Amino acid sequence: MDDYRVVSSVREHARERGSSAAITAGGPTVTYAELSARASRFAQALRAAGVQPGGRVCYVGKPIPEYADVLCGAPRVGAVCTPVNWRLTPAEIAAIITDAKALVTVVDAEFAELAAELPGTVIVTGEPYEGWLAGHPAEDPGYTGDPDDVVVQLYTSGTTGVPKGVQLTNVNLGGGYEAPKEPWTIDEDSSVMVAAPVFHIGGTGLLVIAFRAGARVVLLRDAVPAEMIDTLERERVTNAFLVPAMLQFMCDVPGAAERDYSSLRAISYGASPITTEVLKRSLTTFGVPLAQVYGLTETTGSITQLRPEDHDPGGPREYLLRSAGKPFPWVELKIVDAATGEVLPAGEVGEVWARTPQNTPGYYNRPTETERLLAGDGWVRSGDAGYLDDDGYLFITDRIKDMIVSGAENVYPIEVENVLAEHPGVADVAVIGVPDEKWGETVKAVVVRAEGDTTTEEELIAWSRPRLAGFKRPRSVDFVPELPRNPSGKILKKELRRPYWEGRSRNVG
Repeated sequence: MDDYRVVSSVREHARERGSSAAITAGGPTVTYAELSARASRFAQALRAAGVQPGGRVCYVGKPIPEYADVLCGAPRVGAVCTPVNWRLTPAEIAAIITDAKALVTVVDAEFAELAAELPGTVIVTGEPYEGWLAGHPAEDPGYTGDPDDVVVQLYTSGTTGVPKGVQLTNVNLGGGYEAPKEPWTIDEDSSVMVAAPVFHIGGTGLLVIAFRAGARVVLLRDAVPAEMIDTLERERVTNAFLVPAMLQFMCDVPGAAERDYSSLRAISYGASPITTEVLKRSLTTFGVPLAQVYGLTETTGSITQLRPEDHDPGGPREYLLRSAGKPFPWVELKIVDAATGEVLPAGEVGEVWARTPQNTPGYYNRPTETERLLAGDGWVRSGDAGYLDDDGYLFITDRIKDMIVSGAENVYPIEVENVLAEHPGVADVAVIGVPDEKWGETVKAVVVRAEGDTTTEEELIAWSRPRLAGFKRPRSVDFVPELPRNPSGKILKKELRRPYWEGRSRNVG
């Protein structure tokens, strides 16, 4: 595990089984030999552009084959693959590229209009990109690097609203490789559907796992339920990672239960818990084992798993559906009193801490935030509140940080609050996550109007539209006379959330 190098996987498969399929995305299949050659051309192009070992190389776009060039090519010169959320505003995307100090950014042709607004050298996929690659030899620079080299950087918003680059090393990305062996069973005979955004650990992490196994990757540009159903059947997909909302949408596709899923080995899901109803429908529709996973970008994704045999809808163990499962064998968990650092016994709620080879070494150029994240002796503070039961199952009950998870997108209230506070009709504002059957949580603003103001819910939502990415905008606004605060003036968001989450087993989506 400690000797794994992300850069080595495609090299080895190209050498040993180069004609095997590496990627398909509705067009010509890319073999491992072809992917390796493209990665080498990409690496040579980076070298010519002045990219040095440790330099960040950004990608803005959806899951397309060209992203594999970035993921597999950047490490060949010791550079760091840095995918950026295309759903952000142009200014937000530019700020991340600036933070990463990226000399080169590859932009999906669908977002070509962004190119003029981004810093550094920007290459748009299609003819410009292919011409750029063709101008460089398919000669592997041969960089191998060290286990602790950072190879991927994923940006996650911070509680201050400033995005932070989560650095992931070879060791981190190799640490979770054992997870898909069983019950997921990803190997060189697998066809792995990747529908999650590549700026999420769910997308890039699954690509790394698939390439390491020598599997065939089936990329989906857009997660359209009917197209996903077609893809599962047509491409003989063996494995997929989905969020519960997408499972629900796929089950809603007319005739979904009558399709041929005989190739499927397992479906893993995460980012939010699954309802009993969606679980039952998914088991009936797809007829394959389901495994829930829980983790953070800072833990390189999954650190716990609720195994298929623990999915017992209607049975005596149905309560386990509210859990995040048990930690993988190489992961240690403990529940800690966030104020005192005291380790709490089974059944008591505190902050979830994790120790695993998957833990990030820290945020890029963010020493203060890194110090808050890393608890010492290899432990990472999750920011989630929860408890371990007597059998070692983890139950997430709340979020110590105020982050909202809506449809697997992370939203930090401070960003939304800052935008709404600029409206002249807003005297005070708090943003919280409220339950939503499809997305887990959606964004709600609780607003105190300025004296004499008559601003409406529709007007505030419209105000946010040009200022925030779509998934960050409030879906609803409540008006109140005042916000609850403690003696020091801090808004008591737990009190604000309470009425919306009453009767639910957990207070987050």
